[in-house]
Amino acid sequence: MKGLAIKATATLLATVIGAGAACAAESLQDVVKRRNLTQQDLLAAAKTYTPSGGRDEFLAFSSGGQSGQMLVYGVPSMRILKYIGVFTPEPWQGYGYDEESKKVLAGGRIDGKDITWGDTHHPAISETNGEYDGQFLFINDKSNPRLAVLDLRDFETKQIVVNPIMKSEHGGAFVTPNTEYVIEASQYASPLENQKFHPLEEFNEKYRGAITYWKFDREAGLLKADQSFSLELPPYSQDLSDAGKLGSDGWSFTNSFCTERYVGGIEKGRPPYEAGCSAKDTDYMHVINWRKAAEIAKDDKNVKVINDHRVIPMEVAIREGILFLIPEPKSPHGVDVTPDGKYIVVAGKLDTHVSVYSFDKIMAAVKAQRFESKDPYGIPVIGMKDALHTQVQLGLGPLHTQFDSKQCIAYTSLYVDSMVAKWNFCEGKLLDKLAIHYNIGHLMTMEGDTTKPKGKYLVALNKLSIDRFNPVGPLHPQNHQLIDISNDKMQLLYDMPLPLGEPHYVVGIDASKLKPAVRYKVGTNSRTDEQHPGKVRAGEEKVVRNGNKVEVYGTLIRSHITPETIEVEQGDEVTIFLTNLERAQDETHGFTVSTYNVHASVEPGKTVSVKFTADKEGVYPYYCTEFCSALHLEMQGYLLVKPKGWKPSATATLAAANYTETDYKNTLKKVVDTQAVIDQVVGYITSVNYKAYPEVAALMEDATDQLGKTADAKAKHEAAAARQDWEQANLWAEQVWQYQVKAADIGLRAKTFLEQKGAK
Repeated sequence: MKGLAIKATATLLATVIGAGAACAAESLQDVVKRRNLTQQDLLAAAKTYTPSGGRDEFLAFSSGGQSGQMLVYGVPSMRILKYIGVFTPEPWQGYGYDEESKKVLAGGRIDGKDITWGDTHHPAISETNGEYDGQFLFINDKSNPRLAVLDLRDFETKQIVVNPIMKSEHGGAFVTPNTEYVIEASQYASPLENQKFHPLEEFNEKYRGAITYWKFDREAGLLKADQSFSLELPPYSQDLSDAGKLGSDGWSFTNSFCTERYVGGIEKGRPPYEAGCSAKDTDYMHVINWRKAAEIAKDDKNVKVINDHRVIPMEVAIREGILFLIPEPKSPHGVDVTPDGKYIVVAGKLDTHVSVYSFDKIMAAVKAQRFESKDPYGIPVIGMKDALHTQVQLGLGPLHTQFDSKQCIAYTSLYVDSMVAKWNFCEGKLLDKLAIHYNIGHLMTMEGDTTKPKGKYLVALNKLSIDRFNPVGPLHPQNHQLIDISNDKMQLLYDMPLPLGEPHYVVGIDASKLKPAVRYKVGTNSRTDEQHPGKVRAGEEKVVRNGNKVEVYGTLIRSHITPETIEVEQGDEVTIFLTNLERAQDETHGFTVSTYNVHASVEPGKTVSVKFTADKEGVYPYYCTEFCSALHLEMQGYLLVKPKGWKPSATATLAAANYTETDYKNTLKKVVDTQAVIDQVVGYITSVNYKAYPEVAALMEDATDQLGKTADAKAKHEAAAARQDWEQANLWAEQVWQYQVKAADIGLRAKTFLEQKGAK
């Protein structure tokens, strides 16, 4: 029976894959037998396989943990597509090496010092009416309390802000339903004033938690510090947050742990934090009316200004009725609002249950002023029973919850059990459990924290991989496992090792909602989306000296850097502005100068600058670092750093070759033959409606631009031939051919694209 089942599945899979498999030297059945695969293996492979040239239905944005970066991968293929530099340099993209990205990183300086690492944790995608809109992404740094803004038009970091009152945070970033605010909650309590010492004996009186609401200006794409505010909170350890949706919009919810306010000191003979911070049966969920708080924060009489930041004191929050507490299972992590906005789901790591709170019941208790007590700071506490909708026993170590497109269906990670639980939060019923590998932290469903989850897939973010992959030393990769949730029973599909740790949380979005650009308007500073003052066009390149400051205005295009020689004196401050003149998609150039620790990634249309002091005499090659064309290796130049007062020798000459008239005529024939190929390609492209394809229209623009450069080179080789300077004649004719080759390369790409699309 097993053999028949495998054969049937193999036949089905062969049909899906196409005739190519049938023509292969080895049949699918042969592969199944040789690799000892089961029909479940084949089914999982079919569900994740993305054909060559195919694209994923969803994109996932994962925190990069201690790298301070982010990564992007596709679902269901689980192919890693990109690393994004956020809080730390990322060399491939020149992030932290060109002057524009250095300015972004400078926004994350703390106390005037560069922070050379970050601990990214919780990404959040911007929302409109509670749904992902695919415009912006936010990510926090737990260790150095900061937030970053990424623009999803080009997947670049545009801004980093430092929290003015927190010393650590875990509860960021979370957005309100229309991205009016980005929520950031503190983690470990500390004095809110900067560089202010208070001994631990004053913990209860002088240490505080907080939650910050960062105002987001969507038009500018920036967080506005002067329009942001915080709430002062008790010295509990606040954790994750979520904003209300639909009927609960205007409210936010934040977990906490260590409400015992215990201070450890194992080195002094005291029990450790883990003992004292988990002694009580419950901790507190903070319930905050953020919309009313935003209005209160505008009144100077209702705020304290701490470190130039507006903070609503606890006594004001209590008086104005915007802050409440509700007991929750101890040591909670996730606090997740259901898609309909009616319930808040909390999982306590030291409890076997998830607790589902009713927003309507919470509001009824607030309206009736029905409180069971007050905490030590006077904050009203709503009784747990007065707020609960239901509790469901799922297993050991429940952490985080995400939601399905199916009504009332939720998924919760079980850290201790190493399982995912599927359950119904309306009826309070466990439906299914699936073992994963191992010690799952967060989990993510596609758009699972919005008002309209997409379902289909779940990603389990597992802290340990142990025996799942080839060993690579004591430090193992972590494991993101893809799970099919489209049916009643969950099915594990794929293990993906993550070589960047610790990837704490992921958000997944329908790829069709993303509209990334493929090129910039020529001369764009990508970090500000404004025209760069250093931009130049072809023929405008120049070198400007002002005292000991040298500014180079250069261009990049296949396959040369202009200028090809930069001459400076030792001690000069050198700034090189580079504009990529390409219009073709994906024609990125890089730039570096030997031993000067500068690098730039210059995408089509972009202008960047690198700056350094030429503090050592010598000869330093510079070149394009991105393999961009057949003559990539020839895309080079020299930085010549001359000693002060150096004078050239009167007899010095450049190296020359012995070109003849015959060489020149052979090159001219090559030019004619190549033009014939170009004419044939252009004839096909113009015979169909190529303008219906923006990608091809851009390629044609780029190819035309390349051919437009031949006129100047042609005039030069003809003039040189007239004076029988065969070296110059041949070399300028060769340059004509180079422009042709680049145009032909572009044209052939366009032709292939049109043929594959069946253009008519």
